[in-house]
Amino acid sequence: QLQLVESGGGLVQPGGSLRLSCAASGFPLRYYNIGWFRQAPGKEREWVSCISSPEDITNYADSVKGRFTISRDNAKNTVYLQMNSLKPEDTAVYSCAADARAWSGCDYGMHYWGKGTLVTVSS
Repeated sequence: QLQLVESGGGLVQPGGSLRLSCAASGFPLRYYNIGWFRQAPGKEREWVSCISSPEDITNYADSVKGRFTISRDNAKNTVYLQMNSLKPEDTAVYSCAADARAWSGCDYGMHYWGKGTLVTVSS
């Protein structure tokens, strides 16, 4: 069974850091484009960052550029989202998604989705 599981969310103060993990089971993430998306309460889902396969091309939303970094660890079959200098407006449920189709940037129509992990940035 193909599955994505996110972890690493929690409560952090403004200016703090978190590292989210997206672990896959049932398929090798190295062959998939991976995206991180988030949805804040009362708002629509928005894309945060994506990484392509196999070139590892990365895209970042303007709101997180310079603060967030997406990366892969193929040995652990996991993709990470390192989040630094967190702001209250980063509060959301963060989900990862995977797709094996040709790279076209961050795609809301990715095939496989995790259930998400909650990130709360508050003092």
